[in-house]
Amino acid sequence: MSRADAGRPPAGTRKGPAPGTPGPGTPAAATPMGTAAPAAAVRPVRPWWSLGLLRSELGTTFRRWRTLALLGVLAAVPVLVGAAVKIETSDGERIGAQGPAFIAQITNNGLFLVFTALAATLPFFLPMAVGVVAGDAIAGEANAGTLRYLLVAPAGRTRLLLAKFATTVAFCLVGTLVVAVSALAVGLLLFPLGELTTISGTRIGFEEGLGRALLIALLVAASLIGVAALGLFVSTLANSGIAAMATTVGLLITVQILDQVPQLDEVQPYFFSHYWLSFADLMRDPVHTDDLVRNLVLQGLYAAVFGTAAWARFTTKDISA
Repeated sequence: MSRADAGRPPAGTRKGPAPGTPGPGTPAAATPMGTAAPAAAVRPVRPWWSLGLLRSELGTTFRRWRTLALLGVLAAVPVLVGAAVKIETSDGERIGAQGPAFIAQITNNGLFLVFTALAATLPFFLPMAVGVVAGDAIAGEANAGTLRYLLVAPAGRTRLLLAKFATTVAFCLVGTLVVAVSALAVGLLLFPLGELTTISGTRIGFEEGLGRALLIALLVAASLIGVAALGLFVSTLANSGIAAMATTVGLLITVQILDQVPQLDEVQPYFFSHYWLSFADLMRDPVHTDDLVRNLVLQGLYAAVFGTAAWARFTTKDISA
């Protein structure tokens, strides 16, 4: 063999990769273990991916001490009302009709404490608590310097805003149920339970009365959606959570004052608080639904208008914190 033929491969063979080595077109999956790193697996897209942010927001909101304190105050109101009625009537005297709606009926049936507690908390305590949560939704994140990180996550501005609004609506429901359950427990302990006498004078069973109490609680929660949307819009305008909360509560008080001015009776039906106490119509027999429907339509209108305004503001806002 000549020196020139020493480096040539034998006839009939072709220079190529060594056995076990992947060629240029060999897929990564066919590579033996230890010879090449497999390609990164692609995570499947799950249909519930968008709920992750909502779960995070719900957990963050309801773990805050401020939220727990607000719920504690709401739970304490029925206790105070029930104790006051019990002390007032302990000497056998019947309590007068002054005060929140249904208060004169509590001594006959403890279930009326649920209606009384909701009527007592709806004008101020419940909407104030909702205003605090809604006002802090966006402005609080900006003030803490975490808003930019939420958007980089990536969350997306629209998705984040929807999660914040859904969390505020969930607080409306939880806060209302806290009041109702606390009032039911106190009424069960301090007063008798049984058949109820409606506003129309007819009597209904306790089970039906309990069902109406649940419907009233749901209606009260729905009545707070307008405040939630308004507070969320205010929150997109400010970079301070305290300023947004104070502005929302201030607007709430202002609207409630204007709703009592007789000279404004032409525009009062458009105030979000005008039909709040219409839930009393659920205690009529038959139930009057006119004001109930007006209230729900009005809350939906406020949610649409201020929700759209919040979206327009937030999606064009320069996020610097």
